[in-house]
Amino acid sequence: MSTESKCEFLTVQQVADLLQVPVSWVYGRLRKRSLEKLPGYRLGKYWRFDKEEVLVWLAQQREGRKAA
Repeated sequence: MSTESKCEFLTVQQVADLLQVPVSWVYGRLRKRSLEKLPGYRLGKYWRFDKEEVLVWLAQQREGRKAA
């Protein structure tokens, strides 16, 4: 394959640091009933996040706020 997609996975703590929010806020956005659910993957008891997907989610949240 000539095209490689480099996927960087983040932990809950790294996502909290990236977004500058508490870890509890990240867990709150992972609940099924959350309207602004963060894109993440559960691996057993651990959560992992694709950095690119988190950044896209953040951009969508910003766009949604502008429309309101």
